[in-house]
Amino acid sequence: MSKGFKIKLGEGGFGTVYKGKLRSGYFVAVKILGKSNTNWKDFINEVATVGRIHHVNVVRLVGFCVEGSKRALVYDYMPKGSLNNYIFSGDQKINDSLSNLEIFNISLGIARGITYLHDGCEMKILHFDIKPHNILLDEKLTPKISDFGLARLCPLEKNTVSLTAVRGTTGYIAPELFYKNIGRVSYKADVYSFGMLLMEMASRRRNLDAEAEHSSQIYFPLWVYDQVNKKKESVQEDIITEEQEDKLMKKMIIVALWCIQLNPSDRPSMHNVIEMLEGDVECLEIPPKPSLYPQESYNNREATTEEEASTSFSENSL
Repeated sequence: MSKGFKIKLGEGGFGTVYKGKLRSGYFVAVKILGKSNTNWKDFINEVATVGRIHHVNVVRLVGFCVEGSKRALVYDYMPKGSLNNYIFSGDQKINDSLSNLEIFNISLGIARGITYLHDGCEMKILHFDIKPHNILLDEKLTPKISDFGLARLCPLEKNTVSLTAVRGTTGYIAPELFYKNIGRVSYKADVYSFGMLLMEMASRRRNLDAEAEHSSQIYFPLWVYDQVNKKKESVQEDIITEEQEDKLMKKMIIVALWCIQLNPSDRPSMHNVIEMLEGDVECLEIPPKPSLYPQESYNNREATTEEEASTSFSENSL
């Protein structure tokens, strides 16, 4: 099935992606899946999910192919590749090739895409794998959410789903998938993943870094929170130079901190996220300190209550 392809775009546990060309001359990305039972389930899941989606910020499924035990998904070709290549390239010139305004606009597009998945289809679509690698960019830097192999569908009126196993990528998985006592799994899991992604976009570095020089920066959101809470003008002065762009990055970080709250009920909906990103940074309240573990969150809440009550996003207000 892959003999005619010469340009490999990517490779992973799911299989291999090649650049292809239709007879009409239209370029496409062809994802050829492996032969495992898991990949077969991912194939069926992705066709069933993406086949019903039509949104500017979601990658379009052009078609699919089954040949014996081989399976392929055909998508629109995204010439700029994945967002991952721009914020974690290892080359500072590439990392800086996107301006802060472009990064902000990309984040807003991703938020609109996730909002569509949650509220704009016949069924609510929970992605469960929002991360830089799964955000593709077209020639105009329009972001497209991709890779729906882990997605789950549920009725619009239903907010929670039952999972038999943790799904997602380490560093972006919502804590309720591990700790059942903090809340049921819902669309708020995607909000958490988006928050982690948003913070990485604003800082151009990974949120979890085991090789960080200082232990306080291993979990980057904690360090960022301390900087924002101290009302410092910039959390990363070497990449923020203009006052207006400084405000955009600060806005992204504050919104990200709300999105990664441990308790799902404290996170905003994606609709609220868009409103926060489009609003004034001065109107945003600083959220409670982010936590990795339930007990840590409880301690942080006690400390916050003693100092100053903070407004959280309750389920009833979303």
